[in-house]
Amino acid sequence: MTDEGTHEELAKRRRAVLPDWLSTYYEQPIDLVSGEGRHVQDAEGNRYLDFFGGILTTMTAHALPEVTAAVSEQAGRILHSSTLYLNRPMVELAERVAELSGIDDPRVFFTASGTEANDTALLLATGYRGSNQVLALRNSYHGRSFSALAITGNRAWSPTSLSPVQTSYVHGSRRRGTPLADLPDAEFTDACVQDLEDVLGQLHGNVACLIAEPIQGVGGFAVPPDGLFARFKEVLDRHGILWISDEVQTGWGRTGEHFWGWQAHGGSGAPDIVTFAKGLGNGLSIGGVVARAEIMNSIGVNSLSTFGGSPVTTAGALANLEHLLQHDLQGNALRVGAVLRAAIDEARPRLPLVADVRGKGLMLGVELADPGTGAPDPAAATAVLEHTRRDGLLIGKGGLDGNVLRIAPPLSLTEQEAREGAAILVDALGRAGERP
Repeated sequence: MTDEGTHEELAKRRRAVLPDWLSTYYEQPIDLVSGEGRHVQDAEGNRYLDFFGGILTTMTAHALPEVTAAVSEQAGRILHSSTLYLNRPMVELAERVAELSGIDDPRVFFTASGTEANDTALLLATGYRGSNQVLALRNSYHGRSFSALAITGNRAWSPTSLSPVQTSYVHGSRRRGTPLADLPDAEFTDACVQDLEDVLGQLHGNVACLIAEPIQGVGGFAVPPDGLFARFKEVLDRHGILWISDEVQTGWGRTGEHFWGWQAHGGSGAPDIVTFAKGLGNGLSIGGVVARAEIMNSIGVNSLSTFGGSPVTTAGALANLEHLLQHDLQGNALRVGAVLRAAIDEARPRLPLVADVRGKGLMLGVELADPGTGAPDPAAATAVLEHTRRDGLLIGKGGLDGNVLRIAPPLSLTEQEAREGAAILVDALGRAGERP
């Protein structure tokens, strides 16, 4: 117990000073005070295996020594300068991201968050194309800014219909609960392409861009068939429409199969713009945009960033990225993700609550539904979160109805930890299914 009082008192103080809409997990929110590797500890001394990583942000490990050292060393020299001055860590990180991006003649702009990255991508695309018409996927989420919420296709996260852009939504990832639910992959892809063509046929003039998450994060880890966005790109290219791949949650090897989520859809070429954030900083506030120079340089006015690409965050992010590459954490995500998925799949026949298991690598979603009606069961998801917390495992949830468990541990997860976490999760799913 800390000297500042109980976690109940801290929760009360939080409610008194922070917005009501700033929700927390758990009936009794926990105060995380330290972490190491794949584990975190709360103020009361409880230790948890972390399968959510601060919303897919702790990419490598908690308290990674290389990141701690890089941040400490840089902070001892200078904390801040802005983009008005040369900044060696920013340039070195930009060079590394550009090299890894897969985009021809890339330019990199750093931001302080994924929201700001997507906001910048929309600014680039709409300005470059001279159009405020944007295509987005149903069930999507791209951040919390006014423009990002304007392209959010998920009612639970979109508080207003006011918008700086005209957004049209197309099918692409979410299947359960839609008329396309039972289609095989090839037919699903064909139907989505036809839907895209139909939507474009209803719009006037040029369209700026399509923005899409390769795997929808907040949307419950909804996964399109591989190659779907390559088919989309064939249509987009005929109209000159830009493709923005939102890699805030799928980037840096989390899917195991590829370094970027878009690479499962690269048959028609790379995206025009890629946005990133979260895992790059391993908890440091960093995001960014990488785009073809022609697009990135199309802004014809003065601009800068006060906090984007700060010396401390870029130094820490570069250390984190190098650790990930040197230790092949993408390969680990593929191998250990398969162990975790197999453990869940093996238990699924005795877990009637589980309507679907999906995802790639260490980005797995477990959708829960009423066994009798097939209706989404968000209450069961909440119950599972409570059970897993009590047993020492932290997971997330999402989906259009809040009924999808989101599992995304640091990419250094071991096989033993994967089996340990899966056992806790399976037990919690069984107990949640026994509700009266």
